[in-house]
Amino acid sequence: MSAAAKKVVVFDYGFGNVRSAERALARVGADVEITRDYDTAMNADGLLVPGVGAFSACMDGLRRARGEWVVGRRLAGGRPVMGICVGMQILFARGIEHGVETEGLDEWPGTVGPLKAPVVPHMGWNTVEAPADSDLFAGVGADERFYFVHSYAVHDWELEVTNPAIRAPRVTWATHGEPFVAAVENGALWATQFHPEKSGDAGAQLLTNWIGTL
Repeated sequence: MSAAAKKVVVFDYGFGNVRSAERALARVGADVEITRDYDTAMNADGLLVPGVGAFSACMDGLRRARGEWVVGRRLAGGRPVMGICVGMQILFARGIEHGVETEGLDEWPGTVGPLKAPVVPHMGWNTVEAPADSDLFAGVGADERFYFVHSYAVHDWELEVTNPAIRAPRVTWATHGEPFVAAVENGALWATQFHPEKSGDAGAQLLTNWIGTL
């Protein structure tokens, strides 16, 4: 492995296919470690937060592992973090599942709620609509498909940036029954609702793009 390989920690808080993420990151040249160790996670070039299952269970697991401190302090110092699937959803202010509201990390305003679609969960391959200036989707064709598995999503992007000196977040959308947020690039914080680690060459390109920013 190259001495210049970026160190990426996959945060292991009990939710998410950490081995799949580890393999995908190693495939694109990262030096990967799966851990919940606070210092290791803080000192890595990049932190990846996976997530599967219920919003509330993921938040409970994250708090038990001090994950909210790791994410918050990394971002306060401009250190890159990437969330995947429910690992993206918990970055928002709240999640509502079966009528129960759970507080998220509140890095972004907004609510994760049920998908309104003829078929739920949204499981399988789908296209996305990325901004023309996206760094995350650089080199990825508009017709490429990504792998989704979810029943909940963010339907409205609520963060407004009024300072012209601050770059506005770049939001990517997908549609399954209704439009929903499929990915976000916001300074040091990036996230995807789909699974890049399960999305073949297109997903590998996304991970390569993220690692290239570390």
